[in-house]
Amino acid sequence: MSTRSEHHTVPLSVLLKRELANEKIEMPEIVHGQASQKKKGEDFTFVKTECQRVLGDGVSTYSVFALFDGHNGSAAAIYTKENLLNNVIAAIPPDLNRDEWVIALRRALVAGFVKTDKDFEKKAQTSGTTVTFVIIEGWIVTVASVGDSRCILESAEGDIYYLSADHRLECDEEERDRITASGGEVGRLNAGGGAEIGPLRCWPGGLCLSRSIGDRDVGEFIVPVPYVKQVKLSSAGGRLIISSDGVWDAISAEVALDCCRGMPPEAAAPQIVKEAVQGKGLRDDTTCIVIDVHPQEKPPAPLPPTKKQGKGVFKSMFRRKSTESSSQVDKEYIEPDIVEELFEEGSAMLSERLDAQYPICNMFKLFMCAVCQAEIKFGEGISIHSGSSESRNLRPWDGPFLCGSCQEKKEAMEGRRPSGDRHSSESD
Repeated sequence: MSTRSEHHTVPLSVLLKRELANEKIEMPEIVHGQASQKKKGEDFTFVKTECQRVLGDGVSTYSVFALFDGHNGSAAAIYTKENLLNNVIAAIPPDLNRDEWVIALRRALVAGFVKTDKDFEKKAQTSGTTVTFVIIEGWIVTVASVGDSRCILESAEGDIYYLSADHRLECDEEERDRITASGGEVGRLNAGGGAEIGPLRCWPGGLCLSRSIGDRDVGEFIVPVPYVKQVKLSSAGGRLIISSDGVWDAISAEVALDCCRGMPPEAAAPQIVKEAVQGKGLRDDTTCIVIDVHPQEKPPAPLPPTKKQGKGVFKSMFRRKSTESSSQVDKEYIEPDIVEELFEEGSAMLSERLDAQYPICNMFKLFMCAVCQAEIKFGEGISIHSGSSESRNLRPWDGPFLCGSCQEKKEAMEGRRPSGDRHSSESD
């Protein structure tokens, strides 16, 4: 969603064909900076640039930036930081080309989040964490989030886009209804004498969030299923800001962007943290990652002696690449120089989030669990649609499939298994 202008959806295949039609696919330059002021020491970041992967059509790279805002201890945040990326990548089938990999990523993020939460349950610790997880592949930015940390984007054209969701019970009636339907209770803290104070919370546990990783003491209706949004930047690039609620509770997206205007990321991140702390004081861990995505710098072409240089320095960082060579590709589309929304989905239902959304070889396997990637013996796999209202319209072999353990977790998240039974077979 943009606060300043509308944007249009163009199929991902069309966008990728445009790039392939150019003489060379110009990969952007990615520069980042981060800063933090700690109150409890429960905020953690993860940065891994230029990760290599082997595709069906060659070798490519991607970068990962993530923020984990822990609560009730730091165990969940640390565990998620150490394991989430591996779980996501493991859920992407091998030998996909670039088009397929980028689309498969949307589904793999859901599987990776759920597997990480499921594995953390075995630790028998009660902490939880928000997660804002960003993968940048070329000009395509994919964000998966649970909780109330946020990722925003300001395009080079000046539009602001919100790439994450706020899973606070206070501001999401649909999530409140889901939790109560699954067996939880939603209400404010009872101060005695009938007085209620503070934000809406989920009981038992008193958590203000409807989604997180961890929080085993609250109930499995607090789900780890992420909101996922995928966009393609214009050829001019843009700036991403990932911050914990310590920033967003103090300043708006506009203030965060304006207070560091013109600064490089390594200076912008501490400036945003400083602005947030000055506003309300250091009430919580306050963490920020700033990422600039812009075209690669090229050697300047020789200029006539009379031509003055130095004007429009900032704009030169966001040069628009030529599209003349791709003008014959998909003529029905006019290439816009704006951010393109490719995908957005926030449902908490695994049957909707893990279903194959387009025909692709090996998108899911008959004998492989769609969440934990464990092999399933013949006859033991359970269709992810089992028990859903659509199940009677599906054939018994329609996948994806879950192992017995992941099916139990799915049922618990949907309120079809009492949360008191959730750990009866798990003890570490």
